[in-house]
Amino acid sequence: MRSILILSYLLFSWTILFAQSDTIVKYDESDIEPIKFNKKDLNTYKSDKAFNYEEIKPENNWWSDITNWFYNILRRFFEWIFGVGNAEGYLAIFLEILPYLLLVLFLYLVIRFFVKSNLQGMGKNKKNPNVVSLSEDEHIIKNEDIQQLIKNALLDKNYRLAIRYYYLLILQLLSERDMIDWQQQKTNDDYMAELSDSNLLNEFGKATLLYDYVWYGEFEIDQERYEKAEVVFKSLKSSLTDV
Repeated sequence: MRSILILSYLLFSWTILFAQSDTIVKYDESDIEPIKFNKKDLNTYKSDKAFNYEEIKPENNWWSDITNWFYNILRRFFEWIFGVGNAEGYLAIFLEILPYLLLVLFLYLVIRFFVKSNLQGMGKNKKNPNVVSLSEDEHIIKNEDIQQLIKNALLDKNYRLAIRYYYLLILQLLSERDMIDWQQQKTNDDYMAELSDSNLLNEFGKATLLYDYVWYGEFEIDQERYEKAEVVFKSLKSSLTDV
């Protein structure tokens, strides 16, 4: 046991000795010859972009002027709020990217506006058998057999369109009796004003209210509701026949 301890001590001592000998600083005493460059070599390096360390400042344009102006306003605002001399850390990063975020938001809103407008325009341009334009109103009132148009609409169970034709029939009868001056650009309120002194004003007002509700309100009606509305139009038509 004693011999083992002595042997271990010797091995440990030799290890320390060799470690100390390895840490001795060695100096390179060889002759050093300086490298010489001629002008040709220097020109080669000058033409190499990898050795070009000149910092080129980007020229200001209208966008950089706007972003710098906006950035300065925001910087002053946040400095006033937080009481710091210069924006630092996350705040500085936020202020740098904020103009671009606002630009993206602006473009999104513009694109969304035009897309929505186009979709609405496409929806309006779709063919709808229930839609009757103002130019068709004049043609129907002056040239068509509206009674037959009402019958055709009822055969197709298109009760909204039948209400439309019934109202045009009333306008036709009023115009033929010179009770209103029918014109394409006039509104239903204009015709009610022209009938203000007539005893038909109340009945015409009810018919107009039904027509506006069913047609312009795009309210779908069934046969039962149509028959109830038809009573108003037939009563007004009968009153006009007696005039």
